[in-house]
Amino acid sequence: MRKSIFAGRTDSSCFSRGIPTDRSLDSDDRATPESGGSAMTLGTLYGIGIGPGDPDLITVKGVQLLSRCRHVVVPKASESADSVALRIVKKHLNPLTEIHEVVFPMITKRDELMARWGASAAYVESILSRGEDACFPTLGDTFLYSTYIYLVRALRDTLPEARIVTIPGVTAFSAVAAVTEFAVGEGKQSVTIVPTADDLTSVRDALRRNGTVVIMKIGKRLEAVLDLLEERQAIETAVFASHIGMPDEHVETDLRKLRGRGEQIGYLSIILANMGTECLE
Repeated sequence: MRKSIFAGRTDSSCFSRGIPTDRSLDSDDRATPESGGSAMTLGTLYGIGIGPGDPDLITVKGVQLLSRCRHVVVPKASESADSVALRIVKKHLNPLTEIHEVVFPMITKRDELMARWGASAAYVESILSRGEDACFPTLGDTFLYSTYIYLVRALRDTLPEARIVTIPGVTAFSAVAAVTEFAVGEGKQSVTIVPTADDLTSVRDALRRNGTVVIMKIGKRLEAVLDLLEERQAIETAVFASHIGMPDEHVETDLRKLRGRGEQIGYLSIILANMGTECLE
């Protein structure tokens, strides 16, 4: 069943056949008419960081919530695209869970983005207003360059009394560091996290500092980022990874081998660069 910007997989009778009610998701007692509370209480939104791509890197708490939540709302980049988040969490979901796909397009026009965020928040609000809980899985950590950030802000505007519980997740750069044995920060070493914009000014500025630079959201700009690393003489010690934890994971410690391959492997990619510092003082 499709609803505006959502595609849902629903079964109205599923909760008589095995999925726990929302009251079992946490230990908080909710108000009921019998207990003297309001006739209708809002459901809870659970934002769950699901890590970079390996389903087994989701926290125990995240898995427990995903397996028991009656509604799972997953983001995707376009109406025709598959949801990466859904692919990651699918093994942990109850087969009877209602799945709703919401489009968070990769566009830069703020008015269009705000309209999309508002529509997404309104849809989630419609679930919570029925007293039902919803889980929103998001790649990496919930509050690091995440679609969940925009959903929470929009929901707080329209439903400020909403109960929102956030479960952190493993960041992609932590996973890259683990695979490559790259020390992100030690001693008094500074760490700079920077997304890659088209003009590369922020990346260029970050590479002028000491410490570790985490370069994210590289995409088609990979070739230009490699040029900056060469310029700063940091390419020898930098590491690269794309789709970390996914079947098409690519890890590279010789970044010069990446030349000319930006269109192929630039998406969901990260570079860790050590710009040098005395870190053990």
